[in-house]
Amino acid sequence: MKLLITSLLLLCPFAGGAQDAAAPKGTEPVEHSYVIHNFKTESGVVLPEAKIVYGTYGKLNAAGDNAILLPSHYMAEMHGYEWLIGKGRALDPEKEFLVTSELFGNGRSSSPSNTPEPLHGPRFPTMTIRDNVEAVHELLTKELGVPHLQAVIGFSMGAQQAFQWAVSYPDFMDRIVATSGTARTYGHGIVRNESEIGAITTDPAFKGGDYATEPEKGIEEFALVWTAWLYSQEWWRKELWKTDAKPGTTLQQVIDDYRTHFIPNADANNLILQLRTWEQHNVGTTQGFGGDEEKALGSIKAQVLYMPSATDLYFPVEDAKYEAQFIPHCTLMPIPSLWGHPAGAGAGPGDEKFLNEHIGAFLQGGQP
Repeated sequence: MKLLITSLLLLCPFAGGAQDAAAPKGTEPVEHSYVIHNFKTESGVVLPEAKIVYGTYGKLNAAGDNAILLPSHYMAEMHGYEWLIGKGRALDPEKEFLVTSELFGNGRSSSPSNTPEPLHGPRFPTMTIRDNVEAVHELLTKELGVPHLQAVIGFSMGAQQAFQWAVSYPDFMDRIVATSGTARTYGHGIVRNESEIGAITTDPAFKGGDYATEPEKGIEEFALVWTAWLYSQEWWRKELWKTDAKPGTTLQQVIDDYRTHFIPNADANNLILQLRTWEQHNVGTTQGFGGDEEKALGSIKAQVLYMPSATDLYFPVEDAKYEAQFIPHCTLMPIPSLWGHPAGAGAGPGDEKFLNEHIGAFLQGGQP
């Protein structure tokens, strides 16, 4: 069976489309890391060394005005936007300087699993989306010498970061693109995330986060809960998992594979940390807005292309419609797909083409 690593970096061997969206040969990012010493998080905890792993495609031009930021999504790394990069796609590394940053907690950037005591494992501080934005802002300005961004383009938790960039640094970019992600996590999403956290923590092997070996059963149940929300109900009814499956594959095989191979080699504390980052996000809690997301969204100066998936169960299209009405320069363009959340990363047939065409037009200053 052909294995598909989706843009979510989740192993989905029964789902079709995204493998065909892999970046063309020759567009491999260059890996880098940047360390910030004594990084103070929003929680007040100071990380002696906060490491950000990131990738770059292309080169910064002499004017420093061809940079685009692509912040990563849940448990992803720098390859998560290959569906958008390459000749004939919205982003061309021969023209733009692309920076793909990796979220705290993904196991490569500073995370519960790779930080020494006294902040190892469950003692690692909860990181916010703003913590990530602040760290990457320093990376861009001090390490890479980027004075301004053409755009911030984000999928899922990357979209959360894109909105936060537009609120925290309204003059730092010309445009943002947000696919399958909102500017705040609402109650429904928090309940879902808590159910996934509970699946891990109720495994006796978790031991409060001080486990000697990974709580495999808890992680498997987490994966199954996640899978139930990943695609639309109609995707399951129409058995679209058969798109790229071997003849004879059964639904039970699909379920078992998601349960055991969803995020290979993931660390439980890392999974929980990023879920906490996700569920706590609200642009309204940015300093100066008093918890009011409508006021924060109204402060955005950048041009915004807002692309929810029409069938997303993680970030429902209704939430996007609610937020879009407060953003001054916003084009709301739902992705017409049955592929649920990963439609925002080009997972389904037609999704990649739709995204590249409209994002490409938007970045060129035309009508998306």
